[in-house]
Amino acid sequence: MKFFVDTAEIDAIAELNDLGMVDGVTTNPSLIKKSGRDILEVTKEICDLVSGPVSAEVVALDAEGMIAEGRKLAEIAENIAVKVPLTWDGLKACKTLTDEGKMVNVTLCFSANQALLAAKAGATFISPFIGRLDDLNSDGLDLIEDIRTIYDNYGFETQILAASIRTVNHMSDCAKIGADVATAPPAVFKKMVEHVLTDKGLAAFVEDIKAANISIL
Repeated sequence: MKFFVDTAEIDAIAELNDLGMVDGVTTNPSLIKKSGRDILEVTKEICDLVSGPVSAEVVALDAEGMIAEGRKLAEIAENIAVKVPLTWDGLKACKTLTDEGKMVNVTLCFSANQALLAAKAGATFISPFIGRLDDLNSDGLDLIEDIRTIYDNYGFETQILAASIRTVNHMSDCAKIGADVATAPPAVFKKMVEHVLTDKGLAAFVEDIKAANISIL
């Protein structure tokens, strides 16, 4: 499963990228607003930093506006994936931009039917939102599983990009289901390394080393 980092913070992306943990980045206007910088400037810097897809979101709501903005965003770098909402206008924009050879990430997916439409429109990525479905007492992971089944049934090449990930369990569950990509904030990736037994074992190891007065250097 590929790891995309869901942030616009350059330092956080660079840290994970240096460890080989970054296959791509997802951003949106809200994330970039937190950085206090220009959207095009930040997006360009991220694209220069990572080699994988960088999702940059349009702000228009009509198909014509999305297409125009998508074309402008795609000029930033070759690894831009234009991010459009899963609306009828978004699907129109997806089809046009995909036909032009651009990567498109269709976001705000909450049903298997929506995911099926996005695949038919040629989306490079479909972004089902796990956490937001969980907030409504619905199992977001069930949606990932349904989309995986449908895409595999018909050989759709659209990649499932699990989004709105809140926990480390979301990450492992998405990997088991077969999501192609999972995007999460940097904090989630760092939490994945943690385990109480690792901490306990390391503490015992340190005590043994001290008691034996062992030094390698």
